[in-house]
Amino acid sequence: MPGMAQLPADAQIGEVTLGVSNLERSLSFYTGVIGLTVASRDGDTAALAPAGGRVIVRLEQLASATPRPRRSSGLYHFAILVPDRAALGRSLHRLAAAGWPLSGASDHLVSEALYLDDPDGLGIEIYRDRPRDAWRVMQDGEMAMATEALDLADVLAEPGAAAPWQGLASGTLMGHVHLHVPDLSTAEAFYCGRVGFTPMLRRYPGALFVAAGGYHHHVGLNIWAGRGAPPPPAAAVGLRGFTIEARGLAVEQLRDDATGVVVSLRQAG
Repeated sequence: MPGMAQLPADAQIGEVTLGVSNLERSLSFYTGVIGLTVASRDGDTAALAPAGGRVIVRLEQLASATPRPRRSSGLYHFAILVPDRAALGRSLHRLAAAGWPLSGASDHLVSEALYLDDPDGLGIEIYRDRPRDAWRVMQDGEMAMATEALDLADVLAEPGAAAPWQGLASGTLMGHVHLHVPDLSTAEAFYCGRVGFTPMLRRYPGALFVAAGGYHHHVGLNIWAGRGAPPPPAAAVGLRGFTIEARGLAVEQLRDDATGVVVSLRQAG
């Protein structure tokens, strides 16, 4: 895509803003089950962070909230990145103790991931990255990624995984977001041509993964909700926006009209 923008190599996802139907219920889940803490609250909005860390999730209670239609664009999941495998194991122990069901668990070669839904049915991934020197780049230059079964028993047995639960570990970040989109070529034009990510993987069926700085993906894009899927209604629960942060990044706000998601570029600091 000639002439497209390019994000700085240190760019990363900063935080996500979610529209929810019941703030108290969501706060109970995100603090009691996921392990975030309330960094600030103002009426029907709240900012959440790992203990001692930066805000990674903002919750906004929507007036007259409705479920997101199944065949619509927008959030597939957002992904919380924990610092190591022991931290992933502690999250798995916590989910089991809370009786909160998983919707999936996968080994993606570059990472290991747990999947679940919040009380509004919004998709969440909790994952840990394998070391970058263990990632493989294929002959065509694309990142080697897959979806294989995750050995949950082995994750639970990881040294340090059975330590007493104290919430999400220090160093937890927002790793990536994954969106349902109506068309991959249009999505690539926006997220690569305008926002400035680089395509990392095209061969995954019905999906495109893009990133900055050689990461496996900061944004996943898929057409699994159907080609041409429309944006959700304004009152539907789901992702309202997310930030991308890097040193020296020009401050800008872009709207992805295909999903209704606002992408805010910010300087890191």
